[in-house]
Amino acid sequence: MRRLPPWSEDPPFRKVLIANRGEIAVRVARTAKEMGIKVVAIYSDADRYSLHVLVADEKVYIGPSEPTESYLNIEGIVKEVGAEAVHPGYGFLAQNPKFVEALEEEGIVFVGPPAKIQRLVGHKLDARRFFKSAGVPIVPGTLEPVRVDDAVDVAESIGYPVMVKPAGGGGGIGMSVAWDEKQLAKALKRAEELSASAFGVSEVYLERYFPRARHIEVQILGDHHGNVIHLFERECSVQRRFQKVVEETPSPALTEEEAERVASYAVKAAKAVGYVNAGTFEFLFDPDAREFYLLEVNSRIQVEHPITEAVTGVDIVRQQFLIAAGEEIEFSQNEVERRGHAFEARVYAEDPAAGFVPSPGRIERLREPSGPWIRVDSGVYEGWEVPPYYDPLLMKVIAWGRDREEARKRMLRALWETVIEGVKTNLAFLQVVFQDEAFIKGDYTTRFVEERRILDRLKDFSPSHAELPPRRRAEERARPPAPRVDSWKLISRIEKL
Repeated sequence: MRRLPPWSEDPPFRKVLIANRGEIAVRVARTAKEMGIKVVAIYSDADRYSLHVLVADEKVYIGPSEPTESYLNIEGIVKEVGAEAVHPGYGFLAQNPKFVEALEEEGIVFVGPPAKIQRLVGHKLDARRFFKSAGVPIVPGTLEPVRVDDAVDVAESIGYPVMVKPAGGGGGIGMSVAWDEKQLAKALKRAEELSASAFGVSEVYLERYFPRARHIEVQILGDHHGNVIHLFERECSVQRRFQKVVEETPSPALTEEEAERVASYAVKAAKAVGYVNAGTFEFLFDPDAREFYLLEVNSRIQVEHPITEAVTGVDIVRQQFLIAAGEEIEFSQNEVERRGHAFEARVYAEDPAAGFVPSPGRIERLREPSGPWIRVDSGVYEGWEVPPYYDPLLMKVIAWGRDREEARKRMLRALWETVIEGVKTNLAFLQVVFQDEAFIKGDYTTRFVEERRILDRLKDFSPSHAELPPRRRAEERARPPAPRVDSWKLISRIEKL
């Protein structure tokens, strides 16, 4: 296998377009530059001065602020590529097989799984049927779409509570829990409507809902030469609205044997589907039965990939580029080691007290955390306007420690250092999470936010952060006259040299 050094004179691609925005576009651009690849950014009206545009080598205007007219406009993006390859980041078109096929028709490399894999794993019911036939345990539930007229009988056969899920998407959109027949009809109608508008597929299905479940996922890499390896598991059980907000690795819930078992399930599933590039195989873990069930496959890079990079030292984006160029993965499974513990906290421009509603606006003041073993993946800067059109993720704070408690305390210090003024954020929410007694013990489930009453406790919580210097008046900010140089002092210093 060929190991390409950073700043290689022979990069896998000369130029790559990043079909995304925000922090993930910035993060992908950084690795591309280290590999000697020129970066092209696309931007909408709202993102004309966004950070991902400022760090790129070239920029291309892609359309109005609405995502359907810009970042989701397949024809418009493909027409403007002007590069050998496209990295999709996550979200938008990252898991859209039509986008992959449109690029392939133009001879442009897609930095991700081929269209046929995207189609198989992207449709949840198709994926459930395939992986069950391959011997991978899946969550008990239906393998065919469920309609309102037969849903009651199906739900009773599965056993309440049941999870109602869209067949064509992810990210928590359209998902809800039905605890009885009355809630089921309402949940089905809502899921069908949201699924049709968000994914163009109105089909929904039912799964058994485990109130005490934990969300475990495994990072996978596969190349065109048949090599498939895992980079261990991540725990993603701290969620709001079925969307992750805090992640960690290793999972505090698993024994060493269980961690190896879930990783083996992921590798088995990836090999069965012929998986290529980076992907995440997500599992539900029942802590009572100590069993794993495959939930879904995210055929792209994940938001939480930095914690895996922190404990393994593997640059996942680098591997994506090499694999897309036809190279082998740079290392074998035996060469991958995990050291220490890492957390990720997602910092959003949102108001937790108002149901996590987004909070667009201008960032008036900003200080990002830093220091030993702290990483910040950010897509913002002071004075930037947070647009109302996209996901309100501002930055991700990653903390590494030799063990879980050291990493947790380091994260709390980093959250304390973080100052964001001008928009509402979830920083106080994150501080409550990382100081919660159950979280400290690692004893939590996907219902952590509800069971630990995190939002109720926010009302009496006084968040703290490091001080910022006081704002100066306009006249104080005026540049003072440059001090005169004392020629005698200058001569004496030269003589001493």
